[in-house]
Amino acid sequence: MTTTAGPHAADKEVFPAAAALADALREQGHLRDPRWLQAVAAVPRHLFAPAQAWAQPAGGQPHAIDRAADPAGWMRQVYAPATPVIIQLDDGQTPVASGDGVPTSSLSEPAIAAGFLELLAVRDGNTVLEIGTGSGWTAGLLSHRLGEQRVTTIEVDAQVAAQAQHSLQTAGYHPAVITGDGALGWPTGAPYDRVHVTCGITHIPYAWVRQCRPGAVIVLPWLPNGYAGHQLRLHVDSAGRATGRFHGGCGYMMMRSQRSRWHAHHADAARTRDGALDPRELAYGDPGLHLLLAALQPGVTQMAIDDADGSFSLLLFENRGDNGSWAAADYLPGTGQVHITQYGARSLWDEAEAAFDDWAERGMPDRGRFGLTVDDSGSHLWCDTPQQTIPPMPDPQNNGGV
Repeated sequence: MTTTAGPHAADKEVFPAAAALADALREQGHLRDPRWLQAVAAVPRHLFAPAQAWAQPAGGQPHAIDRAADPAGWMRQVYAPATPVIIQLDDGQTPVASGDGVPTSSLSEPAIAAGFLELLAVRDGNTVLEIGTGSGWTAGLLSHRLGEQRVTTIEVDAQVAAQAQHSLQTAGYHPAVITGDGALGWPTGAPYDRVHVTCGITHIPYAWVRQCRPGAVIVLPWLPNGYAGHQLRLHVDSAGRATGRFHGGCGYMMMRSQRSRWHAHHADAARTRDGALDPRELAYGDPGLHLLLAALQPGVTQMAIDDADGSFSLLLFENRGDNGSWAAADYLPGTGQVHITQYGARSLWDEAEAAFDDWAERGMPDRGRFGLTVDDSGSHLWCDTPQQTIPPMPDPQNNGGV
């Protein structure tokens, strides 16, 4: 593999497995920048993977990996381009090798991480704030590319942060590793030229924009409904706004402070009816539809449940505890019937049906036509140009506002 030398090229050897990963990412079209290819080849990914972990290969069966029991298999999964390696379950409450729990930290899938690093569009001398250290691998890549003194990475979980710092030091990198709430950014190191976010975000903290220089770039996985993710790149202007477009799909673990919990409260008071729109058209529909839904129903989380018997449910809910509205659309296999249940001041499924019709009337715009602007008043989703913002549906619990 031919690459352009990075800041650490003179004192960092190229690891064969890491070089093979870089070649695979280049051949598969995930990574083109020679400076990033050199970083992937030089930063030993296996130093950031625990001896026992849980691999989730794309298109394959998730399974435990164990360096002592099967060192070759462990290495193969750690360096697989399309395999994220789960390093923590249930915030550390469940043994990770069991696979029996909710993933809460990972060694990111190389193919997805590569796409975000290219979107970051770094320049020599840039300073970077990374939100979500996780394993520390991407902080190592950033340190190799830009120099460790220009990288600050923040992690909310103290145990994960300590392990990441140890892994980084073992690999020969010493960026600033901070334990804290990434939603607050890190004003001590501001202003930044780039912000690299490695956890799913529903509400973009304005602190990140405020801590950037004009001309800065912010890249993040935007998951407005909790599961359908979009790669977003924002550019910060001199007026304190960040504006940008969406560049593809992704899936990431949510920022801890922005997690959602399904809570079917007051079911006995819910309203029911038959429906015509198959909920799978919303759950698995065009990403442009998902973005329009996010604009029209801000703060509404979706949860898709696919059952083995062919039945399917799409749950919609607000994160307001027992005061929040919710809806469930249940598709019954073999009958074509859809059963709708709704509770609360808002009829969330009625709103979703109206959003679907709106998307069709707009000509079914795809993801590439949508963008987002963030300012001190919040986030504003638009179609085609920033001047064409999409107003949300009225919220009865907020006097028609959002």
